[in-house]
Amino acid sequence: MLRALELAGNGLGRVSPNPMVGCVIVKEDKIIGEGWHQVYGGPHAEVNAVNSIEDKNQLKGSEVYVNLEPCAHYGKTPPCADLLVKHQVQHVIISNRDINPQVQGKGIRILESAGIQVTEGMLAPEGYKLNKRFFTFHSKERPYIILKWAVTADGYMARTNHDSKWISNIYSRQIVHKWRSEEDGIMIGANTVLHDDPALNVRDWKGKDPARIIIDPHLKIRGNYQIFDQRQKTLVYNLGEDREIENIIWIKPEESSFIQGIFRDLMHRGIQSVLVEGGKFLLESIIHAGLWDEARIFASPLTFGNGLEAPHLVDGELIEKQSIFDDDLLIFKKRIH
Repeated sequence: MLRALELAGNGLGRVSPNPMVGCVIVKEDKIIGEGWHQVYGGPHAEVNAVNSIEDKNQLKGSEVYVNLEPCAHYGKTPPCADLLVKHQVQHVIISNRDINPQVQGKGIRILESAGIQVTEGMLAPEGYKLNKRFFTFHSKERPYIILKWAVTADGYMARTNHDSKWISNIYSRQIVHKWRSEEDGIMIGANTVLHDDPALNVRDWKGKDPARIIIDPHLKIRGNYQIFDQRQKTLVYNLGEDREIENIIWIKPEESSFIQGIFRDLMHRGIQSVLVEGGKFLLESIIHAGLWDEARIFASPLTFGNGLEAPHLVDGELIEKQSIFDDDLLIFKKRIH
């Protein structure tokens, strides 16, 4: 199962809104096939694992380790549960039950109805952690929200005149580009666009560009900014208008539940995860609304003396600390009460 989880992780940033799934097929205590879900719309992990076995007769009586319940519905591909029944496997071992309403136990019932033994819960916490975006999306009906900022040793995230573009070092900034390639969307506020004119794409890493999500309640962003270059899907949430120009969409949620409305709309658009890169007002709005799941903070040895204070994280539990040259990367998860 550890191997199945390892294989599944190869799909990060490539299979959303599907979950990451790996599959290992064992016969007489030997691995005879393995595979993972490689790209959205492509074959699922079980299909790739079965196809990796030249002699399909070996599948009869085999054990299948898969970190998520095999699907039971026709989507982009046929049901994987039916495939395993067809090849008469003997035992299917699963980490997590699929909470997508289209599956949700149906795959297990298909297997058991065919006389296949099913074992659930092997390495379930590890499986949940791997697919935290998928499970949050379906259980909370919003994207998985990751907050990110950098802070100086004296507690500031920017100078007063906003001329401090970089606080973290070049290695930390490369990691941020890796993160961008792993999430469906990247979110900033209007002031960050006006001060920094960011491109919000993936440059120092190989991977897909996330959808740009811009929070501009009062439509302050006018002019030739990079976010309007049409190279990426761009969603501008505001209180003034609904309109669309090619792949730039202005969306007007209800003012009374503006932040919540944004996340609901993102969920309906299939955005399963969002990396929030600032600025301070946007980060604090999400923190105070309790709508975040994870925070990644770069603590730099630089000092400013004065400036814009970094957000204060509420209900955060430190789960990991890494040294990135002279920066410390602190990773928090939201404490569940």
